Amino acid sequence: MAGVTVKPDAIQDAARKLRVLHVSPYYAPAWGYGGIVESVSQLARHLALAGAEVRVLTTDANGSRRLSEREMINESPIEETCYCARRLAKSFAPSMLTRLPAMVRWADIVHLHAVYSFPTLPTLACARILNRPLAWTPRGALQRWQGSRRVALKTVWDRVAAAVSPSRMTLHLTSEQEARECAGYFPNAARIVVGNGVQIPERVARSQAADKLRVGFIGRLDPKKGIENLLEACAIIAERKTISLSLAIAGSGAPAYEQKLSRRVADLAQSCDVTMSAEVRGDAKEAWFAARDLVVVPSFTENFGNVVAEALVREVPVIASRGTPWQGLDEHGCGLWVANDPESLAAAIERIASMPLAEMGARGRAWMLEQYSWERCAHDMIVCYEEILRPTGRAAAQVAGSVRSAL
Repeated sequence: MAGVTVKPDAIQDAARKLRVLHVSPYYAPAWGYGGIVESVSQLARHLALAGAEVRVLTTDANGSRRLSEREMINESPIEETCYCARRLAKSFAPSMLTRLPAMVRWADIVHLHAVYSFPTLPTLACARILNRPLAWTPRGALQRWQGSRRVALKTVWDRVAAAVSPSRMTLHLTSEQEARECAGYFPNAARIVVGNGVQIPERVARSQAADKLRVGFIGRLDPKKGIENLLEACAIIAERKTISLSLAIAGSGAPAYEQKLSRRVADLAQSCDVTMSAEVRGDAKEAWFAARDLVVVPSFTENFGNVVAEALVREVPVIASRGTPWQGLDEHGCGLWVANDPESLAAAIERIASMPLAEMGARGRAWMLEQYSWERCAHDMIVCYEEILRPTGRAAAQVAGSVRSAL
């Protein structure tokens, strides 16, 4: 199977619309790749709902296996979703090269959601050859931290990407913090800052409070997420006996890293109430959030941090590290923004335990409703696309100034 093109059963005839092609190495329902899949699929869907004509070019990659035809998304309002067959590890899908030119030629604007993956260089080069403007969302891949791997190889890749990129290229960053940390990359590109959106549940469920502070971490298990620092913070609190807490970790990652975390959890079993489970979705995810008093996001770096918004919209306060762009937690009174070393995390958890968590959760949901719906995100991206499509020569500041900042 070279690939599968999925179209909705019925597509209404319409007047000429803005045509947007999204290119991503992974797409729904390959949820194991983390926030990129949720963000790309929700953005594509809500752009179409807002009136754009949207097509998606992606692969059938899904971790160690491939998506089956039954799993591939087939729903309006996306006009076409093309899943190219992965042939080797990661997102190497040769059939994407044959489909890419026609899809780029169709588009008014190409939106690329990848950096260090197979689709990146062909998409940049194709947009250049066919003279199509391109928005490029690095999704945090250009941010570096002390544990970043293969930095020298990535530097070479960046130089090749700069050489083949189109002249009309705009970097889409999802926070001001990501924009600052990526300032040295692709200096000739315009820049825009538009945050991700969040799915807003109509009702918020809360389970009965327990005799312990119910702390949670949810997301991809990866060293950059700072989970080991959170475990050490729990050990510090247990030793000090200041508060009683339980920690629930939900997520998946590389098997070797999952095993490393499991061993550390086992070591703490005598002093700390810590449980680990696989990633949760749907009703199971709602139940998981309902049983949490607090979510902690101790990442070393994040371009956005979808889980922060997901917790807040469900009225769960958040402690987020300063490696995330969520300083607004303090300003909006719905959490704490702290350093991610174990002592700082422990002190923050001890402090927040005596704060009015229900009131903080309500403030967090109000903030998300006001600023972070996917409808608003799609509207802001369409404004950006329209600015990008105006005659060339506009300053990056003019483009960025047309939309809100992320946080």
